[in-house]
Amino acid sequence: MTRTAFTLSALAAALACNAAMAQDAAQPPKAEAHMQKVLDALKSLNGKPIETLSPEEARKQPTPADAVRKVLADEKKSTAPEAGVTVKDMTVPVEGGSIPVHIFTPEGKGPFPVMVYYHGGGFVIADTKVYEASPRALAKMAKAIMVAVDYRQAPEHKFPAAPNDAYAAYLWTIQHAKEFNGDPARVAVGGESAGGNLATVVSMMARDKKAQMPVHQLLVYPVVDNDMNNASYQRNANAKPLNKAMMAWFFKHYQGDPANAYALPMKAATLKGLPPATIVAAEIDPLLTEGKAYADKLKKDGVKVDYKEYSGVTHEFFGMGAVVPKAKDAEQYAADALKKAFDVKH
Repeated sequence: MTRTAFTLSALAAALACNAAMAQDAAQPPKAEAHMQKVLDALKSLNGKPIETLSPEEARKQPTPADAVRKVLADEKKSTAPEAGVTVKDMTVPVEGGSIPVHIFTPEGKGPFPVMVYYHGGGFVIADTKVYEASPRALAKMAKAIMVAVDYRQAPEHKFPAAPNDAYAAYLWTIQHAKEFNGDPARVAVGGESAGGNLATVVSMMARDKKAQMPVHQLLVYPVVDNDMNNASYQRNANAKPLNKAMMAWFFKHYQGDPANAYALPMKAATLKGLPPATIVAAEIDPLLTEGKAYADKLKKDGVKVDYKEYSGVTHEFFGMGAVVPKAKDAEQYAADALKKAFDVKH
């Protein structure tokens, strides 16, 4: 073989390798069997791609919670909410109106510690009802009251409406905890995805406004940055149920100021003084890289952090404990962290 031919051959091989790597990068990791069953159920519900819809249309699409119910029904198992928790609906005054909150209380005497919980949905879709399995499981497992907040959503209520509502609900919870058998001295914050963003932003706001600090922040695959070219965005660009195009759609409607730490907590000059954090991450999730980076930034700024990544599961897996064993494990991991933060004897 001549040197020229050898060089061309090597170049062709390198290009083929790069093309294969690029193709592989667009393929998310393989879901484990229980998770795949949920993804198959979700696909069978024939939802339209969120990023192609208006917010009104997007809010009517089948959800991962619907897929979980389908899996349970297909397996001839009960789709009723897990027993052992009661729910009371109340309202919280916010600037320009009021918002609903749903108070999940475990069995027992109390007064109970409290976590203010914020649901996911990219600041645009979903509500506590869609995410109900999470606060219900955490209330039972952590022996704590969950105050689940239906904050106002974009684009009807753009940034900073959601963090302002989230903070108002946190202050309201401290002020009114005794009315629903809660302990106002032991109040944590937590949430999933956009709700994880709101939980850590509420912690920042409490610090900056010198209010009572949450005793803990539970951040489940939180939205904390807008770098959509990082490793997990590339690897999970086409993942289900959350992909890169959906995140771009959420950001477009939310219209958060990208330089404002209350919109994107990774932009904060410092995270010093925030409460200890538990961060739960999923392998098949565009938000994986930023969640790990946020954990590292918290640690660097002197905040105690427990971080755990679950392999073979996707964004939205938390709360699927009824059908995905790793979700049940993640719920227990989060509940144990809360009990420790609340110093609940168990």
